[in-house]
Amino acid sequence: MFLWPNLHQGRSARALSPELVAIYGQRAEMAPAVWFSFFEQAEHAIDILVYAANQLHESVPGFNELLADKAANGCAVRIALGDPDSPNVAARGNEEKFGHGIESRCRLALMHYQPLIGTRNIEIRTHGTTLYNSIYRADDELLVNGHVWGVNAFGAPVWHLRRGKSATMVNTYRDSFDAVWEQANPVA
Repeated sequence: MFLWPNLHQGRSARALSPELVAIYGQRAEMAPAVWFSFFEQAEHAIDILVYAANQLHESVPGFNELLADKAANGCAVRIALGDPDSPNVAARGNEEKFGHGIESRCRLALMHYQPLIGTRNIEIRTHGTTLYNSIYRADDELLVNGHVWGVNAFGAPVWHLRRGKSATMVNTYRDSFDAVWEQANPVA
């Protein structure tokens, strides 16, 4: 039963993808426990594609230890951070009216991950791409922080996706991660 049945007449497209688990109106709405449990469930792969995402270290206690534990148990961890000297990072800071703050947040992110450099099963790279979405992967689930021009990432929505039969949405974002990863530079 629909509240406005006339709106649904003649429509053949599904309103929601079966891959969609949840939508958060803003990344800032996500509790630290959501982030922890998302990454904690991973057994095979964790991927992080961001410019900085310092909220992971600032609000999730023991985030590096969680990643190191996952890696020690055979989980492949790939982290792609924004190159603080990239023109695209600088442009993003200007667009968000954040100035050089985004570059400093990229440097801070590198400092946060520094203790993990050289850890077996953990790779950290920097990229200078235009970042249309931040992508967080834990096996077959993704959190995609959609970026909105002029809005800081914490104020933009996040889609929680789970790989389904078609995997169309999940595969699109996984392919995007892989494309950026291939051109990113290893951090030593």
